[in-house]
Amino acid sequence: MIHLKTFNKKQLESFVSLGEFQKYDFLPITQHRAKSQIANPKANDDQTLLILAFDDDHLAGYLGCLPDNFKMDNETFRYAWLSTLFISNQFRGKKIAQKLLNKAFDEYNGNIAITEFTKEAESLYNKIGVFKYIELKEGKRYYFRTDLENIIPSKKEKTAFLKPAFRIADSAANFFISIKNSFIRHPDFPVEILDHLDKESVDFISNFKINRTADEINWAIENPWILEGEKADEKYLFSSYSKNFKYFWLKVYCENKNLITCSLLILRDGHLKIPYLFSIADLTQFIDFLNYFIIENKVKTMTCYQTELNQKIESSLSFPNIHQRKIERRYMFHEKLINHLPENFKPNFQDGDGDCLMT
Repeated sequence: MIHLKTFNKKQLESFVSLGEFQKYDFLPITQHRAKSQIANPKANDDQTLLILAFDDDHLAGYLGCLPDNFKMDNETFRYAWLSTLFISNQFRGKKIAQKLLNKAFDEYNGNIAITEFTKEAESLYNKIGVFKYIELKEGKRYYFRTDLENIIPSKKEKTAFLKPAFRIADSAANFFISIKNSFIRHPDFPVEILDHLDKESVDFISNFKINRTADEINWAIENPWILEGEKADEKYLFSSYSKNFKYFWLKVYCENKNLITCSLLILRDGHLKIPYLFSIADLTQFIDFLNYFIIENKVKTMTCYQTELNQKIESSLSFPNIHQRKIERRYMFHEKLINHLPENFKPNFQDGDGDCLMT
């Protein structure tokens, strides 16, 4: 018999602090992700953050919700992102995913959004027929170093025995790339890198239309879903640890020391993302510093959905990428969420909106 159990802030805190979440064959949440969910400034005390599905007394699956809101005409419209959905193979075929989703729909009156879904999950969401695609985000992925040793075997398993040869090819190619990039120096204009948003940054970004305030960005930085560690928790099937994971809050000034650009960067195991970017300049200086940051931190790849930045990079002769390709991020809204929003409403998502900021 399948039954469901929901957890709000208080219930989730008790569930984790008492260690109850660890008694199952797999983890429905990590301790640090639970702490982050509880501290989410956009979550109220009554909203459901986690739903567990049990087959009798056995944990069969779970679904995570990340509360969010839109500010519209001085009113707050609340909704939630689906952040995790997992069903144990042992309990497949019992329509547990559908039951978990229906419960989430009930808890949020259909005000549910999804992004960064797997192909398998997308197929499920399309099958149940209540989700609609909204305007997608077009972006680019930039490559700065060769990584044949990992890329080719991951796509063609039969080539795994050639890894040593690929490693040698990578070393040779990256040696010449390093020589080319050695001429990139730290720009001569003022730049500041912080581990949080300070008062000057708060005042600066308050002039932009945003879905997340400075306090909410600081919440993510101070309460990460991913911790630095050598080995992931094998009992948790979503992101929880990476060898390297760090947020950088970047402030770029012009020559007269006026702040012109602020941006949040995430660097995870050599992969760079730009969740938030706010600028009153043409981004030339931001790109100049980005060039230096990429080389200094040995960035392998960068994913960017900042349209203006991608256009500016396209015309830059100094950007150190060796290859690039187009990518897209799709969003799905529950049909009730669409109906609850004003006609022609545009969410104007930045790259970090949703749970993308956390991973």
